[in-house]
Amino acid sequence: MFNSKFKLKQIACALSASLLLPIQAFAQSETVNAGDTAWILTATALVLFMSLPGLALFYGGLVRAKNYLSVLMKVYGIAALASIVWVFAGYSIAFGTASPYWGGLDNLFLGSLERDAVSGTIPESVFLAFQMTFAVITPGLIVGAFVERVKFFPVMIFTALWVLVVYAPVTHWIWGGGWLANFGPEGRAVTDFAGGLVVHATAGISALIFVAMLGKRQGFPHEIQGPHRPATVMIGASMLWVGWFGFNGGSQLAADGGAGMALLVTHIAASMGTLVWIGLESLGGRKPTLVGAATGTIAGLATVTPAAGVLGPQGAMLIGLAGGLICYFAVNLIRVKLQFDDSLDVFAVHGVGGILGILIAPLLSIPALGGTGGVDAGMQIIGTIAVVAWSAFASAIILFVLKKTLGLRATQEAEYEGLDKSHHGESAYN
Repeated sequence: MFNSKFKLKQIACALSASLLLPIQAFAQSETVNAGDTAWILTATALVLFMSLPGLALFYGGLVRAKNYLSVLMKVYGIAALASIVWVFAGYSIAFGTASPYWGGLDNLFLGSLERDAVSGTIPESVFLAFQMTFAVITPGLIVGAFVERVKFFPVMIFTALWVLVVYAPVTHWIWGGGWLANFGPEGRAVTDFAGGLVVHATAGISALIFVAMLGKRQGFPHEIQGPHRPATVMIGASMLWVGWFGFNGGSQLAADGGAGMALLVTHIAASMGTLVWIGLESLGGRKPTLVGAATGTIAGLATVTPAAGVLGPQGAMLIGLAGGLICYFAVNLIRVKLQFDDSLDVFAVHGVGGILGILIAPLLSIPALGGTGGVDAGMQIIGTIAVVAWSAFASAIILFVLKKTLGLRATQEAEYEGLDKSHHGESAYN
């Protein structure tokens, strides 16, 4: 009799618990959505994968063998440093509420972050980490402009200052509720879904300023050999392509149809950019190259990034086509004809591609092309001018101070020997 009563009591407790579980789960779903959280956790890993090892391998394969490790070291070091700078003050400046131009320093060292804090339908810690990976890859992109001739520690100092002075404020302007997200009495906003201005324009313009203040490599252009490992370039570009699904798809901040469409149009634009570059290289009897195809992929991806949330498949094909064409001719103009030593075409691909995507988003996002419409052409122009001007001005000031104090350029002897041995005491190949 005692055993039967005990068993009945156990069954009643189990039934009560099972009835309470859905209530608890429903209560939690009102704040944190498990599906959204799982997707953004995955997207965060994908975006970090773009830098480590994707961007590092993509850039490393493009330089000469004697500078291979120096490129990997810069991308690797920047990833660690930018993460700490983001924790220290970057996140506070980007997503604080002090003013429309500056988020403030109320959340230094994430002192205000609570374990159960929520941002939208995901934990704030997940949102913060996702945004951190953007702060990692953006200064990493600039590395491609100054490879093979710059000292390591000035680059690290530049990165820390640049994240705080350029990247974080621009992020606040557009993604943190700043003045470009709420402009004028009508509250008009720039449409920059995943970083045409925040990421690609800031990095591309700053890269251009860096090259102007640093100067050309010794022997540029005639004595500089081509990429020493094209296969590594393709592997790195492939990692970037895959990681970009998190970059653009994750920027929806939800696991929904918008994220799915962003992922789809991202892939379509990358494919179009790749094919355009192959076609252009093949014209006139030229041979299509693996490095060229990989560059076309990145051009398509950079161009679609700001518009991935408002495009349809047809618009994505056109934006990938435009990105491949314009960036191809930008590379030939800047590095070949003007002989401006932006070594790995950071401005011509990322800067030009990101800005192009911003400016043509109003045209290609119309419903007739499967898009959502509603992109304010005037705000796209205002945002572009503001971001380009601030990135150029602030980067020039930072670089001027570093050049006059620590110096930027490696010595002629170090440059001739290669930065792997002269600056890091290592060699990629024995």
